[in-house]
Amino acid sequence: MATSLLLLLDDIATVLDDVSILTKVAAKKTAGVLGDDLALNAQQVSGVKADRELPVVWAVCKGSFVNKLILVPAALAIGTWLPWLVTPLLMVGGAFLCFEGCEKLAHKFLHKQEHEADTARHERAVADEAVDVVAVEKDKIKGAVRTDFILSAEIIAITLGTVQGQPFLTQLTVLAGIALIMTIGVYGLVAGIVKLDDAGLYLSQQASKAAQALGRGILAAAPWLMKGLSIAGTAAMFLVGGGILVHGVPALGHAVEDWAAATGGVFGALGSMGVNAGIGLVAGAVVLAVVELVKKLRR
Repeated sequence: MATSLLLLLDDIATVLDDVSILTKVAAKKTAGVLGDDLALNAQQVSGVKADRELPVVWAVCKGSFVNKLILVPAALAIGTWLPWLVTPLLMVGGAFLCFEGCEKLAHKFLHKQEHEADTARHERAVADEAVDVVAVEKDKIKGAVRTDFILSAEIIAITLGTVQGQPFLTQLTVLAGIALIMTIGVYGLVAGIVKLDDAGLYLSQQASKAAQALGRGILAAAPWLMKGLSIAGTAAMFLVGGGILVHGVPALGHAVEDWAAATGGVFGALGSMGVNAGIGLVAGAVVLAVVELVKKLRR
């Protein structure tokens, strides 16, 4: 009995060690997507009334947990029975991200008057106490959860590739751990970012001159940070979506990687990102054109 117990404990320790190592590897591989996820979600929840910022972040966070509850079992099932389906699903998700990025740009630059009218209407709704702000924010939350689903799917798919060939329990533990860590990490940071202005206001009202100066600095920087995150979030759609499409075509993916490795340094990395973004922009424009054509035909 003592020997069996020691063997069991040794097996448990081995599994935990494997889980720890694989989780670190998966976290490293998905770190880039985590940055894009953070930028996109901070962009999505910006522009809401101050006392509604945390409720909106929490609503999107709950949606993200639901996404993970769907994606983790689906990933385990696909990895077990339909491993060939992972790449096509990622390609569809990548094309959708590129489409959303192009739709945002088209709405802002090609339909400028309509975009300005929407912005003004949203600002009036936020300022009007009689308006049901929760109802106004409903579409924003839905959009954020939908975008989170695509990015979460990529995170889970990358993690699945890391743990493929491992025992089922190890796969399940690593996938669940990454899903939990990424969700808490992203939305914890988003909550901190959207409340920066409140922190700046609090510090600016303190007796200490240093605290006041820091608070004023935060208040001055917060709008620029949110604007920067908005731009980064849109760019992330093309970088992530284009990257998925590039790596979904093995010949193209290997060619870009070989060129980046041969170039080396900063230029190689920037060139690889430029190719991903360019392909994402083209793919998004094509999908947007098809969607608009279908809409016109239906009308």
